[in-house]
Amino acid sequence: MDIHDGDGPPVVLVHGMMAGRGLWAANLDSLRTYLTPVVVELYGHGRSQSPDDGELYTPASYSARFDRLRQSLGVDRWLLIGQSLGASLTLRYAIDHPEDVIAHAFTNSASALNGESWRTAVLASVGPQAARVRASGLEYLAKSRTNPLRSRSIVPSVRAEFESDVALMNPTGIANSMEHTTPTTSIRERLAENRAPCLLVAGANEKGFADGCAFAEAHMSMLTVERVEAGHSPNAEIPDTFNDVVERFFRTHVSQG
Repeated sequence: MDIHDGDGPPVVLVHGMMAGRGLWAANLDSLRTYLTPVVVELYGHGRSQSPDDGELYTPASYSARFDRLRQSLGVDRWLLIGQSLGASLTLRYAIDHPEDVIAHAFTNSASALNGESWRTAVLASVGPQAARVRASGLEYLAKSRTNPLRSRSIVPSVRAEFESDVALMNPTGIANSMEHTTPTTSIRERLAENRAPCLLVAGANEKGFADGCAFAEAHMSMLTVERVEAGHSPNAEIPDTFNDVVERFFRTHVSQG
């Protein structure tokens, strides 16, 4: 966990699968002008641990872990930013702990919002993928289509940080994430329960996210959707636009809170 000096309440940032703290390299300076960024890394990623206990990787366990972090910071309420798999976890936290959340922003997350056909495909694939990760390690991960380094849209400053993050991934932790985090991350059926102001910065160029985005827009309470010209990771592809949109949204709710 990294706590960056900042001017305002804490905002916890949670990355997606096969990313790490470097995902936010182009966002931290902007956030620090009005918030205190708290960057966490999921198990198996970056400098985080890679425990053997699969239960620790479940979305419910992460939600409890995040709340322990909030309490350790000594704050009653904070803000959230999630990306991809991380967004599914911050969404769950916001729905489970609405009284503790000032506002929440997130980017494209099929794992959180896509429908039954996507979930069925994931359940069929995670077992073989996890087994291959355990057998082949980081070499297999580097070639995976989910490796964010394969994106041509990420700005150079973030790509350089990603290169360091990928080298730190742990095969056991990633395999456990595949088996115990990804299959149960969907929060689609609970979107109407949301009670915290929420912003979806949706990369409109990722066609596979269109259904999830439309469903959230139609069913999620207290949601604002801002579609932008980006793919899966708007914060890392068009960081200036992402920073401006998030700042306008968060400043409004910080001043009200």
